[in-house]
Amino acid sequence: MDNVGFREKMPYSENDSFMGSRFDTIALLVRSPLPRLQSSDRAMTTTPSPAATRRFPKLPLSIPWQISIIYTALLLILPFGAMFGKSATLSPSQFWEIATDPVAIATYKITFGAAFLAAVFNGFVGFVVAWVLERYDFPGKRWFDAAIDLPFALPTAVAGLTLATIYSENGWIGSLFAPLKVRIAFTSTGVWVAMLFISLPFVVRTLQPVLREIEPELEEAAWSLGASPWQTFSRVLFPPLLPATITGVTLGFARAVGEFGSIVLIASNIPFEDMVASVLIFQKLEQYDFEGATVIGTTMLLISLALLLVINALQAWGRRYRD
Repeated sequence: MDNVGFREKMPYSENDSFMGSRFDTIALLVRSPLPRLQSSDRAMTTTPSPAATRRFPKLPLSIPWQISIIYTALLLILPFGAMFGKSATLSPSQFWEIATDPVAIATYKITFGAAFLAAVFNGFVGFVVAWVLERYDFPGKRWFDAAIDLPFALPTAVAGLTLATIYSENGWIGSLFAPLKVRIAFTSTGVWVAMLFISLPFVVRTLQPVLREIEPELEEAAWSLGASPWQTFSRVLFPPLLPATITGVTLGFARAVGEFGSIVLIASNIPFEDMVASVLIFQKLEQYDFEGATVIGTTMLLISLALLLVINALQAWGRRYRD
């Protein structure tokens, strides 16, 4: 017996008419088969139109893309390619003999060692300087802040001449160390001082925007929860500042490795004492030893790239630590 016949045999009042009509409708919907799609309908739903399958031609590169590619190729890719191409004209044994010459190895040690020490030292001092500039107000703050950019604006030769004058045995600062038999100018210590001078702004200018974004309310909230000043610094302030600190140290290190103008004036440029790689390359060019200069330059480039990869890995670790 179907549902409609069952409803006709059952007595019901007028109040049940609405419920009965709904019951009949549901029963009819249950018994009615769903409409099937015709073959033409299935074809229309499954087969995409020609307009949908048409592939549009790729648009040419935009002007900013063209400028970026051409500029990068002319300034970076082509010079590096030419240097690698010049080095490739030598046999591997010849390349290794020039790259591992005792004088060259001594310059590598002095260059990367002094640059590393200068970058690490400026990482600490630059952090303090940036903190003072962003958190304190004092007379002459604008002049002090502008003086940080002097290594950017000052020619490196002028910087080297100034440093050599000040740190020599008769200079203002060098004379203070002369009674202690400590020489700064024309030694490897002078090379380190020159690298300090040119790399400090990178750390300070990298940290200042990050310090400016940290709200003082974070420190106040930490203090209100009972955190000590050291806990507030190490757990609240330092994590967001760590990637910026590593970035500033990296930039300062890269700048110090390639410095020439100030170092050539403050150092004695004697092999095995205070000669850096850039000065050795210059001397080989003066001697028309283009192959030797190219090999040393290529070696410096490869070592710098390897160190930058390591530093980038440290930066990624710092970002994960901050998150």
